[in-house]
Amino acid sequence: MGSTWGHTFRISTFGESHGGAIGVSVDGCPPRLALSPEHIQVDLDRRRPGQSRLTTQRDEADRVQILSGTFEGRTLGTPIGMLIHNTDARPEAYEHLRDVYRPSHADYVTEAKYGIRNWQGGGRASARETAARVAGGAVARRLLATACGIDVVAWVAQVHEIQAATDSSTVNLEAVEASPVRCGDPEAAEAMSAAIAEARRRGDSLGGVVACVARHVPPGLGDPVFDKLEADLAKALLSLPAAKGFEIGSGFAGTTMTGIEHNDPFVPGPDGRLRTVSNHSGGVQGGISNGEDIVVRVAFKPTATIASTQRTVDRSGQAVVLAARGRHDPCVLPRAVPMVEAMVCLVLADHWLRQQTVVVLGEED
Repeated sequence: MGSTWGHTFRISTFGESHGGAIGVSVDGCPPRLALSPEHIQVDLDRRRPGQSRLTTQRDEADRVQILSGTFEGRTLGTPIGMLIHNTDARPEAYEHLRDVYRPSHADYVTEAKYGIRNWQGGGRASARETAARVAGGAVARRLLATACGIDVVAWVAQVHEIQAATDSSTVNLEAVEASPVRCGDPEAAEAMSAAIAEARRRGDSLGGVVACVARHVPPGLGDPVFDKLEADLAKALLSLPAAKGFEIGSGFAGTTMTGIEHNDPFVPGPDGRLRTVSNHSGGVQGGISNGEDIVVRVAFKPTATIASTQRTVDRSGQAVVLAARGRHDPCVLPRAVPMVEAMVCLVLADHWLRQQTVVVLGEED
């Protein structure tokens, strides 16, 4: 099972939705980085369930414990182990799903692959696993900010047909966190919140788009051919639950432009580095960062678990009508924001550390 991400900066997550705990091991973090549980908790609090009426009402505090890898508030260079206990798990609420395959969930395919599945809330396929990723991503965020000043901010760019007018060049964490929907556009946030509440009332769900910008990324991150920076970003972000699409820079809109319109001309920058007049490339050219803002977008499908009745089948192949119960998000977008940030941070931390080897060898030559 693919539970490990990264090459030089690596995380491995473990745990199920309604088990005793979930956790993550972070390997490859350099020593002497200032790191405390509070640095991790900030991002976990943004991801945790039950934080507003727009999210699932599962009440998890998601308090993180750092079990290893730090001493006197600094990293040791050894694996960092972190644990998050499940304190509000209710596995009995899923008893009615023991022999039923939920539409658009991982129930059937997991059993087809392994011959067994944990039917209690989706087990390993549950979005509960992402708390471990966010904890690992918080370590990566701390490393990036300390080592080279990289800043990563995500926001809800669209819910269903409602789009936010949020500027990637100026958006900041304070503006995003000003609303439970996390879009940075007060007018759109109000409309999005109303749409999500109405979907919940109808027993339905909504999807949308999360956008993310990484600023102050130095040029040179990423490797040609199979380890292109945008390829790793795409894989990381599409590994998130409910993620169905990825764009960088102009994305699919670039198909309607000509080469002259789409090319990003170079100009001398005030810091001596080359800059580009436009950023249709989204900060990556030839699979390598060019020093401009990295701008990506991730499409998320509507939440698969809904309160309305649906047709499905049970394990014997008999048709049944399913009326799902339990506590679920009517829209994953508000809680997906810190998840997207975490995965972007993990990719950038991995490639930044890999680049240090290239720089050192180059200097020695």
